[in-house]
Amino acid sequence: MGDFGFYKGEVSVSSIKGKYWFPVRSRHPGTTTTRRKHLCIQGLCLLSAMASDIRMPEPVCLIENSQTKGLAVHQEALQVLSEITQPVVVVAITGLYRTGKSYLMNRLAGQRKGFSLGSGVQSHTKGIWMWCVPHPCQPEHTLVLLDTEGLGDVEKGDSKNDTWIFVLAVLLSSTLIYNSKGTIDQQAMDQLHYAMKLAGHVKLKAAPKASEDEPEDSEKIVLFLPTFIWAVRDFTLQLELDGEEVSEDEYLENALKLKAGSSPETQRYNQPRECIRQFFPRRKCFVFDQPARKRDLVRLEELEDDEIDPEFQQQVEKFCSHVWETSALKTIPGGHVITGNLLGKLAATYVETIRSGAVPCLESAVLALAKIENAAVVKEAVALYQRLMAQRAKLPTETAEELLELHGQCERETLDLFTARALEDGVSDFREDLMRQVEAIKVKFCEDNEQASRDKCQAALKDLFKDMEERICGGVYFASGGYQLFKDDQQARVEKYQQLPGKGVKADAVLQEFLRSRELLANIILNIDRAEQESSGRRKKEILLSIVLSLTFSRVPFVRILRFFA
Repeated sequence: MGDFGFYKGEVSVSSIKGKYWFPVRSRHPGTTTTRRKHLCIQGLCLLSAMASDIRMPEPVCLIENSQTKGLAVHQEALQVLSEITQPVVVVAITGLYRTGKSYLMNRLAGQRKGFSLGSGVQSHTKGIWMWCVPHPCQPEHTLVLLDTEGLGDVEKGDSKNDTWIFVLAVLLSSTLIYNSKGTIDQQAMDQLHYAMKLAGHVKLKAAPKASEDEPEDSEKIVLFLPTFIWAVRDFTLQLELDGEEVSEDEYLENALKLKAGSSPETQRYNQPRECIRQFFPRRKCFVFDQPARKRDLVRLEELEDDEIDPEFQQQVEKFCSHVWETSALKTIPGGHVITGNLLGKLAATYVETIRSGAVPCLESAVLALAKIENAAVVKEAVALYQRLMAQRAKLPTETAEELLELHGQCERETLDLFTARALEDGVSDFREDLMRQVEAIKVKFCEDNEQASRDKCQAALKDLFKDMEERICGGVYFASGGYQLFKDDQQARVEKYQQLPGKGVKADAVLQEFLRSRELLANIILNIDRAEQESSGRRKKEILLSIVLSLTFSRVPFVRILRFFA
C-alpha cells in the first residue's frame, strides 16, 4: 500500500460536520498542495455520499441513440432523477470518439471506474450516460455528470446523430466540456463544427420576432448556454507565444482570434471561431500531458498513481477542482433553479421534440415543463394545506375566527411552497386553481367544525338532562308545584352547560334548539300544575282537554300523565 501522510480538511455536509484527516498517498515525494486539496475533496465527496440519500453506484443510460429507434429517454434514468429534489449542477462532456472523455468524468465523480473507457478504436459510449453523485463542494446539491457519445464515429453513418447529441449536451448542462487531442489548430476548430449548427438547432422563442429591432435568437440564447471548457488532451506544445509564457486561457483566446479579410479562406477560418466566441462567452481551457506510456493507455483506469505521469495527475486535479468549485447550478429562462426531477422532465421534453422532427425551443420547453411542474406543485401544495389544517385544527374551535386565523396561517405556508417551487410561466392560472381548491377545503373544514360543535353540544345536553328526563318519566313534575320545580331544574342544567368549555361555534344555537324542543313539555307541565290547583271540576276538565290536545304532538307518555287525574 505504500506510506501515507495526512491532510486535514473541514467538512459540513448535511448532518456530518467537523474536521477529518484524509490519507494522502506519498509515494511521490513532491506531493503538492493541489494534490492534497484534490484528495481532501475526494474525502469530502465520500462523506457527502454518506450523508446523502443519493445511492447511484454506477452510471445509467439517460438518452439512448440507436440506428433503429433513434433518440429515446431511458425510464430507469428518469426514475433516478425523479427522486432527486435537490438543485443540480450538470456537467456534460462532448468531443471526438476515443479521446478519453470518460476518464475525466470518472475523476469528476471521485472514482477511477464508472463510465466505460473502452479500449478499441470505436466509440464506446452510445447516447448520453448519466451519473448522479453528491456535490463535493456544495452540501444539499447533486452533481449530475453526463458522458456523451463520441462524435465523428464513421460507423454510425448518420452525422445528424452527432449534432443532436451535441445540442442535447448544451441544452442540459450548466458546464460543457469539449474534449480534443493534440493542439487547438484549424483541424480542431473544424472538428467543432457542431457549434456552428447551434443557431439552426436551438430556438429561444416559439413565436417569430415582433419587430426588426428585436435581437435574433442567437444573440439572446447565449444567456442560457453553459460555461464552456476546452480540454486539450495529449498536449505536446509549450505554452508560449512569441517566446513569452502564457496561461492556458490565453492560449485558447489566441487560438480564437479572427483574421482580417473577406476571402473564402478567411471566412472558413473565422466561422468556427466566431461561433465559439458568440455562443460561449464564458470559457476556459485546460491542457493535459499524455497520462502514461502508450501501451498502458488501454488500462488507464487500472493504473496505480506511480504508473501515471505526475504532471498529468496534477493537471487532472486542477481541472477537477475548478469544475467542482465554479460550475453553476442548472437554471432555465426565468432564472428557476433545476432539480433532478425537473432535469429528467426537461430531457424528456427535448428528446420528444427532436423525435417529432422539430427544433428544440427553450421557451416551449419551459412552458411544457412549467405545465407539468406547476400541476404537480399545486397537488403538493393542496396536500400540504390539508395536512396542516388536519394537524393544527382541533375541532370544534371556540369561535369561527379562530378557525379562520388558522386557515390564514396554513394558506400562507401553502402559498410559500407554491411560490418557491412553481415556474413563472403560466403561474397565474395554477395559482387560481390552488386557491380554488384551498377555499373548497376551508369550507369543508368550516362545515366539519360546525358539525363537531353540534355533536359535542348535543352530547353534553343529553348527559346534563339525563336525570331530569328520568324525573319526567317518573312523574315528578306532574303535580302541584311541578312547573316551578321543572323550571328550576332546567335552568340549573343550562347554567352548567354554559360553563362547559370547548363547545364550539354552535353552542348557543344548539342550546336554543334544545330549549325550543322542550317548550311544549313545559307548557304541558304548567297546565297540569294549574289543573292540580283548580277547585272547579269544569275548569279542570277544560285544562285536561287542552293537555290532551297538546299531547297529540308531544313525546311525553300520555298514560303516565292521565293517571295523575284519576
